[in-house]
Amino acid sequence: MSIRQNRTTKLDLRLSPEAKARLSAAAQERHQSVSQFVLTSALVQADETLAERQRFSLDAEHWTAFMAALDAPPRPLPRLERLFREPTPFDPPAPE
Repeated sequence: MSIRQNRTTKLDLRLSPEAKARLSAAAQERHQSVSQFVLTSALVQADETLAERQRFSLDAEHWTAFMAALDAPPRPLPRLERLFREPTPFDPPAPE
């Protein structure tokens, strides 16, 4: 989606005069308005941040170990199993 489409929401920022001057200078270097520069920069940063949470890469050795861990049967967790057997506040009351 282009940053120019569906621009119906406004975002206000409070910043120091020094920060505004830096943004203005950078926007001027890119031949953009400050709004265009800030939006484009913020979206690039957002994409990078979200990509870090969605994708990862491994070398061959670590990939093999990762796949082996996924394929391995689950290890027993007795404390977790005991926790699931205990009644919760959401369980119906026991019959009397």
